Amino acid sequence: MKFTFRIQYHTVWGEDIRIILQDNETCAIPLSTRDGSNWEGSCNYPPAEDKDTIFYRYGVFRDDVCIRKELGVIPHTIYIGNAQQHRYIIDDCWRDLPAENYRYSSAFNEPHPAGRPNRLSNSIGSCITFRALCPNLHAEGRVLGIIGSCNALGNWEYCRPIRMNEVSPNVWQLTLDASTLKSPFEYKFVAINEKTGAVEEWETRPNRLFQIQPLQRGETYLPAETEVFFNRPAHRIAGTAIPVFSLRSKGSCGTGDFGDLKTFISWAEKTGQHAVQILPINDTVMTGTWMDSYPYNSISIYAFHPMYIDLRQLPALKDEAEMKEFEKQRKILNSLSLMDYEQVNKLKRKYLQSVFKQEGERILEEPEYKAFFAQNEEWLIPYAAFSCLRDHYGTADFRQWGKDSVYHASQVKQMAMPESPFYPAMAFYYFLQYELHVQLSDACTYGREKGVIVKGDIPIGISRNSVEAWVEPYYFNMNGQAGAPPDAFSTNGQNWGLPTYNWQVMEKDGYQWWKRRFQKMAEYFTAYRIDHILGFFRIWEIPYHSVHGLLGQFVPSLPMDKDEIQSFGLAFDKEMMTRPYISDDLLDSMFGTHAHEIRRTFLRRMRNGLYALRPEFNTQRKVQAYFAEKEDEESKEICEKLYSLISNVLFIADRDNPEMYHPRIGVQNEAVFQQLSVKEQEAFNRLYNHYYYERHNEFWYHEAMKKMPVLLQATPMLVCGEDLGMVPNCVPWVMDQLQILSLEIQRMPKKAGLEFGKLEEYPYLSVCTIGTHDMTTLRGWWKEDAEQTERFYHNELHYWGKAPEDAPGWLCEEVIRRHLQCPSMLCILTWQDWTSMNEAIRNPNIDAERINVPANPRHYWRWRMHITLEELMSLTEFNQHIRQMIEESERGY
Repeated sequence: MKFTFRIQYHTVWGEDIRIILQDNETCAIPLSTRDGSNWEGSCNYPPAEDKDTIFYRYGVFRDDVCIRKELGVIPHTIYIGNAQQHRYIIDDCWRDLPAENYRYSSAFNEPHPAGRPNRLSNSIGSCITFRALCPNLHAEGRVLGIIGSCNALGNWEYCRPIRMNEVSPNVWQLTLDASTLKSPFEYKFVAINEKTGAVEEWETRPNRLFQIQPLQRGETYLPAETEVFFNRPAHRIAGTAIPVFSLRSKGSCGTGDFGDLKTFISWAEKTGQHAVQILPINDTVMTGTWMDSYPYNSISIYAFHPMYIDLRQLPALKDEAEMKEFEKQRKILNSLSLMDYEQVNKLKRKYLQSVFKQEGERILEEPEYKAFFAQNEEWLIPYAAFSCLRDHYGTADFRQWGKDSVYHASQVKQMAMPESPFYPAMAFYYFLQYELHVQLSDACTYGREKGVIVKGDIPIGISRNSVEAWVEPYYFNMNGQAGAPPDAFSTNGQNWGLPTYNWQVMEKDGYQWWKRRFQKMAEYFTAYRIDHILGFFRIWEIPYHSVHGLLGQFVPSLPMDKDEIQSFGLAFDKEMMTRPYISDDLLDSMFGTHAHEIRRTFLRRMRNGLYALRPEFNTQRKVQAYFAEKEDEESKEICEKLYSLISNVLFIADRDNPEMYHPRIGVQNEAVFQQLSVKEQEAFNRLYNHYYYERHNEFWYHEAMKKMPVLLQATPMLVCGEDLGMVPNCVPWVMDQLQILSLEIQRMPKKAGLEFGKLEEYPYLSVCTIGTHDMTTLRGWWKEDAEQTERFYHNELHYWGKAPEDAPGWLCEEVIRRHLQCPSMLCILTWQDWTSMNEAIRNPNIDAERINVPANPRHYWRWRMHITLEELMSLTEFNQHIRQMIEESERGY
């Protein structure tokens, strides 16, 4: 069977176009050209007996390496027709993402079984197959059709269109006998009522013209795939962001669970909302203490946290005394205003162990469980083994596990055998993950049925004490720590303590690790938030010897050598510029009466009159260890000042090449910068601005475009990126090209020179919100800076007089209304901000509503709703008011 492909695509010298069949770049089929624009090539492809479909993409190759290929989830598709067709002639055009790619996502498409292409009789001599992309017609009770100027296409009669077949979601095809289509002819695509067969809508564009040379017997011609557009309003919807652990119901056990999530989805639907956004829900159990409450530091990228199991959906305990005692403790924990992480998990684990002892043998024999295990055993068995060994050794730090510190697949396989002493404990973890899977699937399916997008959250990092770090250490740089440069929320930067990715290794297998991660999310969610999407461009990597984030460097990046630094007019002195600048004046001003003690204990004097840190104190980690047992405030203050002293450098040596350098971030406020001459400061600032704002844009663009298209093709979920912080200019380029929704926050404007973002200027492809889980609520922000809120009150809200000290309900409602009216596709507000507009309902304690304080690495994540879901559902007037506001803003589904 012969296939001839033709495409117009302009290339430059050294590039060629190839056909990538079934996403396999290693055996791509080269095309040829005479002018660098018109490409053609043929191949013989014997289809397998059980496969009558060919998927392919076009790619641009240089030196046998694919440097670019078509984007998007939907590849080109050819269905093999009747047996007499032995040659296929395919005209194509390069296709990246559809113009409105979000319409093709699972967020706006109901899942339904795909049909089959129509097949003609083997007696047909030649065929023409029309191909088109058109999203979501099925949900509207319509199908795509063709109508045209010849009899075979209905002679433009609205009652005689030809139906097409939806051969895969949103992909339509129709094969016709070429002899019945007299070229040239005109035609249009139309939307047909699925039941009546009548044309309901015509595509609004000039008639399409079909003209081709006569086909030979046995040939099938496929004109270029086309996008079909009908007049549909853009989706603009509203929703709520809330952590699952923050949900509260009368029957929950001191924390929110997946049953509560389902109820919350009901509330969203009741109020006219069509999105619920949650925080990460992965298992974070490492220490068994409240320190595990941080949801972005999980032990598995697949396993969910056992605390999210809704115990009400499990069989009740047959031991009445145990059940009575559990119920007593449950009520105590559920009455607390904040989550008691340790006691909640201790109680739920005890209950789950009793249920497993009572029902586990039966559940593990159910066909549904066996299907789940078979589908997930690749990650489930290592996760269960890791959890058992963590419990056995009393730590999640697998480096302390002795003979088990290095992962061996054969050993884990032995642990999973029924006769193994570890098997009962491992089976318990299988049981937990199965119940979590069932309950989350049920909640998310319910969301789809109610037209509510359930939006998950993918953390950028993994824990260094995680299953993945144990099983697949080659994917990570364990000597680095991921974090973020300093910003308004954290002047010392953020050190998350997470290992960074070894992208070079990940690239070799086509980023399979990330694909599997995204595909697991797609089993439940129809949209997701990529936490810190900047990490796919570059990550702020902090050396392991640092505590603060100031001594980091972007990875990957382009460091400078001595000659380049000097080309900016700055004489480079390695000794003075890469070691901490410590003078007597600096010590006296920083430490006051403690300066002499600091000199004696931590420093040694050098010949030039400056000081150097003693070897036993020359890193922040060493200083941290020295002060580890000192809990008094004075010691803590001195420790922090020593951290600052250590980071008082102009340049940082590159992690891979010590003769290359990076200017230290935010160093202009440090003493080492102040001791430079005015001329040297100006030269350094030129270098600094070039390095951080100009040098890397093209480089980081290509870094992101190597990874992101591959990952986005892995699932049909709607993609939203958290693009806050120190955002390079190339980030919007990539997000626009890939149609990733940006995050817009009025108090964090992206346009330089603005104190507040302009809501009316937000891009459509964005998520707007008042604040995130890392920020104060609207009411909390209102109290932070009286002068700033005064300016907001006058300049943004356009009110006269003095701004109220606390944000009253009417003012909060005004801010919410303005956000609902902005152009953003999604307006997702925190639950605290929704309730802020009703003074009778909102929490009287403003400070108690904050979820996280990013500047505090030991923050306790424990905020809960102050009213129950049952009470929330009964607030008829409040709920109707939200619904009315959403309807008035035209944020329907």
